[in-house]
Amino acid sequence: MSDRPYRCVYWSRQRMDGEPGQVAAEVESILTAARRNNARLGITGALAIGRGVFAQLLEGPREAVEMVFEQIQRDERHGDVQVLAFGPVAERAFPQWPMAKLDPANEDQVRLVAFGDDDASRMHPEARRLLDIVRSLATA
Repeated sequence: MSDRPYRCVYWSRQRMDGEPGQVAAEVESILTAARRNNARLGITGALAIGRGVFAQLLEGPREAVEMVFEQIQRDERHGDVQVLAFGPVAERAFPQWPMAKLDPANEDQVRLVAFGDDDASRMHPEARRLLDIVRSLATA
């Protein structure tokens, strides 16, 4: 059995009802739970949100990543879930973050908001790729 981390990258349609403030509060609730649960399971990653689309990168032990992804697939807040990549990787793209948030709300000021890290000026190349996926899906 390999000790290499696994990575799952997927996108889904956001299926939460309500006013923008209510949806934002629900997303923050999802992030809070993900950060708590991911830390316990040894999972790291990032979630990007834009124009009704989620894109997420999960990294960690294969069994844990599969379990979390199965929960996401059953979650009614996600629709049309599509896996973009799944497999072993040499190293994690987000080793310090139980769940970072990529928020493309302002095109001129894209930021990586990482749990426990106030320095948003450092965007990992993998984070930028994930954000590019969300942008392309949101404008398609």
